[in-house]
Formats: sequence, C-alpha cells, structure tokens
Amino acid sequence: MVSNDSERAPLIGVTTYLERAQQGVWDVRAAFLPEQYLTSVTSCGGVALLLPPQDPDAADAAIAGMDGLILTGGADVAPELYGEQRHPLTDPARTDRDAWELALFRAAERRRMPVLAICRGLQLVNVARGGSLQQHLPDSLGTERYRVGGGVFAENEVAVARDTALAGMLGEGDVRVHSYHHQGIDRLGDGLVAAAHSDDGLVQAFVDTSDGHVVGVQWHPEENAQDRRLFEDLVSQARVFASRASTPQQKEDAR
Repeated sequence: MVSNDSERAPLIGVTTYLERAQQGVWDVRAAFLPEQYLTSVTSCGGVALLLPPQDPDAADAAIAGMDGLILTGGADVAPELYGEQRHPLTDPARTDRDAWELALFRAAERRRMPVLAICRGLQLVNVARGGSLQQHLPDSLGTERYRVGGGVFAENEVAVARDTALAGMLGEGDVRVHSYHHQGIDRLGDGLVAAAHSDDGLVQAFVDTSDGHVVGVQWHPEENAQDRRLFEDLVSQARVFASRASTPQQKEDAR
C-alpha cells in the first residue's frame, strides 16, 4: 500500500556546522552535527535530514519536501546583522552559516512550517525578526552561569510562563535545562513573545504570536534524553503541516 502524507514519518531538516574534521588519513571540511540532535528527532518518530551551509538561494528548494525545521546551536551570530559593533569575545563571523540559516528560516516562514530554534537558533530567529542580542552576558549579568566551559553543559532553572504555547508543551513553572552560551536576547524581535525567563531576567524562550509555529529556546533540549517534549511537539506539528501541505491552497501559499 502506498502511504499518504499523513501516514509517513515527518521529514525534519536539521542545520549543521561546516567545520574542519579528521577521519583516518582525511583532513577536510565536513558537515558536522552532534548525534543528540538526530536521535532527538528519530526517537520521536521523525526523520532527520541534514542541511549543511550552502548557497542561500537554494534554501527554498532545500526545504520544499520537508515538514519541519530545527535551527541548531553553534557559533555566535554576526553582530553586524543587528547593527552593532563586535564585542572582543564574540566568535569570528561565520557568514556562510548565518546567510544559509537566515534563508532557511525565511523560507520556512513563507510556508508556515514549524520551526524549533535551539540556542544559536533562537538568537538567529530573533535577529531575523529585527531583534538584538547581548554579546557577552558576563558583562551585563555578572555571571558565567550559562557557559562554564570545557564542553560541560551548565544546568540552570528557567520559569515557563503560563498561557503560552511553551507551557502547553512543558507545563508552567520551573524547568531544569542544559545551557552552553555566552550571548542572549536583548531586544525581542517582531512577533515574538517571551515564554520563559531565568531569575536574572534573561529571556530563555520565545514563541511566535502569528499563525506560524516557531518555538525558540536558549537552552539545549537535545542534551536531555529523558525529556523529549519539545521534539515530540515539533514532530507532531510537522505531521499537521504535512497534511496541510498536500492541499492545493497550501501549495499555492508556499510559492
């Protein structure tokens, strides 16, 4: 029997790094992504498809057959994109990834495709919507609590706001999360509403107020194998998107 869109597993595009990598005798640039992102999708019934940086003009074609998008963590978003001077501790610009992921997000927006934006992904979406970032949180908050270094994820508590889509996924109140970042939201972008804060006032999550389904979290949910609720919600929303995308009107809207 041939499966229709509502029966097949949702296809989730997942952005990747493009970094120097070694394997055996090879030392080349390669698409790279921690496995936790992939298993977070597949354990919830989705199929993960990698989206390494490439020509931004290919973004629409890249996600044309997909049902959801994850914007993953990584290097700092270039401050030039939100009109600020570079802080000495801001990562070197990764213009290839910034341009590619901005194009992917805008393509997903046009389709009203569900998006889960994680850490750097949250920051990129905020910038795409006209918001800005705090470039080095220890300067403004006086703490290194969000990035202890050494590849070790810090654990922090965030308070999820009631009556938000995020509360529908995680429940309202305190949630313990894994953090690894030194930047954060300053001014929220258009159409985004804060859905979680930490006790120092930093926005830790947002949701989209339009009819799209965009969820951004400053933490790393892929690091918690015992709590896949954000990925379960994305895969569920992607199933709905797939069923809608098969209608003539949705195909017309995506053009």
